[in-house]
Amino acid sequence: MNFNKISFRVRYGETDQMGVVYHGNYAQYLEMGRIEWLRNKGISYKKLEENGTILPVISLSVKFKKSALYDDMITVETILKKTPTVKIEFDYVIYNEKGDVLATANTVLAFVDVRKNRPIKCPPEVLEVLIKD
Repeated sequence: MNFNKISFRVRYGETDQMGVVYHGNYAQYLEMGRIEWLRNKGISYKKLEENGTILPVISLSVKFKKSALYDDMITVETILKKTPTVKIEFDYVIYNEKGDVLATANTVLAFVDVRKNRPIKCPPEVLEVLIKD
């Protein structure tokens, strides 16, 4: 299964004076979804970094549909778009507890060798886990 869901409650500090989630926080929500997607597959982002592979975001887009509000329980659904090569791409749907879609998004990250600061192919141990699905 190439998708994962996480749910959490919007905190007061993530909102503006009207109780609406500040748009910049969505990038963090996407990161939370992505990290949990990897963890759910048995892939440790921390271990990837310790082994010299980093995953910088090279593209991020968000389409806002409705406002997320303070104290809303929201869910981030993270979907692997295709088998990774030197890049890994995710689609996202963020919705509230009523099922209203709040935003859709997409991120593209590159596998980079931290020592050489150069793109590399998806590490074999990551690809192996993904091919099992």
